[in-house]
Amino acid sequence: MKAVTQDAYGSADVLKVTDIDKPVPTARQVLVRVHASSLNAYDWHFMHGDPKLARLAMFGPARPKLKVRGRDFAGRVEAVGSEVKGISLGDEVYGEADGSFAEYVCAAEDSVARKPAGLTFEQAAAIPLAANTALIGLRDLARVTPGQTVLINGASGGVGTFAVQIAKAYGAEVTAVCRTRNVEMVASLGADHVIDYTQENFTLGEKRYDVVLDLVGNHSLGAFRRVLTPTGTLLLSGGGVYEGGSLVGPMGLFIKRRLVAPFVRQRLLELPAVASRENLTALCELAEAGKIAPVIDRTYALSEVPEAMRYLVKEHARAKVVITV
Repeated sequence: MKAVTQDAYGSADVLKVTDIDKPVPTARQVLVRVHASSLNAYDWHFMHGDPKLARLAMFGPARPKLKVRGRDFAGRVEAVGSEVKGISLGDEVYGEADGSFAEYVCAAEDSVARKPAGLTFEQAAAIPLAANTALIGLRDLARVTPGQTVLINGASGGVGTFAVQIAKAYGAEVTAVCRTRNVEMVASLGADHVIDYTQENFTLGEKRYDVVLDLVGNHSLGAFRRVLTPTGTLLLSGGGVYEGGSLVGPMGLFIKRRLVAPFVRQRLLELPAVASRENLTALCELAEAGKIAPVIDRTYALSEVPEAMRYLVKEHARAKVVITV
């Protein structure tokens, strides 16, 4: 089968379309014929091996331990492991699994769910990692309730566009931060207020928020805390895309958070993103109810993944970049 692989860390030039063996599902996995995937900052970090400290813990010290890139997918089930329940041959599904920039991917049964009805494979593939990250942060960690004020820093990105919609679905008053060219798009997603960061530094304003979701890492921990209410929640994500070559990257903010968090009333949290069928089902329901809708910037073919990755970084793609397979 065709797949996008890499044997070394570096720019998009390390990504190659090659022929590899079709994967075989284990007892608790399903084999999915991939119809679409999408890019995430996750893929960029693995491609670059950045931040460099993460190579020891996650990526592989000298070269990527996961050779096939990609995480999101949508497609049809072609084989089912002997112990899998709730998924059948031919089902249209979506979910998360490493190695989804390929014609086939094996995924754990717990990270696969029914594709939202009415969405194309391309639209469905734009949802999993990004929307799941936003859902975990706002629903589970911040526990957003109606009437609360939520600020989303990086609102025009993959996670950010879903975060705006999910926060609104939970009844929050949403302030979105983005660059000039994305103001109109972010407002169309339901944001109550939009701050153009090229014109205004929100950390210097007088407004205080119950929840701040940071998806960029472009301010200090102190600056983020300044715009929180005394008992507000700060959610830090390491998902940003930058030029690369960093030793610690967003881990610097995480380290400071761990040092400060035990001594302050504000809740300072790191944002994990663990795939689950429960969350994918919840997102499916939100999509079918019209409360969230993926925003797709551009679509590329599988053979064009290197070009798509260059666009993601250099042009600061808004929302999602989708790969058709």
